[in-house]
Amino acid sequence: INDYKEQVDKMVARGMNPDDFEDFLLIHKTGMPPHGGLGIGLERLTAQLIGFDNVRRCCLYPRDINRLRP
Repeated sequence: INDYKEQVDKMVARGMNPDDFEDFLLIHKTGMPPHGGLGIGLERLTAQLIGFDNVRRCCLYPRDINRLRP
């Protein structure tokens, strides 16, 4: 999704508060380019290659519910 309104609508439909995703939505406001959205990422690929069960073990700055910003 690269459209701000569409992204906010989907968040609201899933019971999420868009205010909690202010930084993420700012990208959509300023112009998110069209993308495939696969999101495999280097950390996920590394976790698969090494055989880790948790991608956070392959991430220098893992994000979770307690750490949303590095």
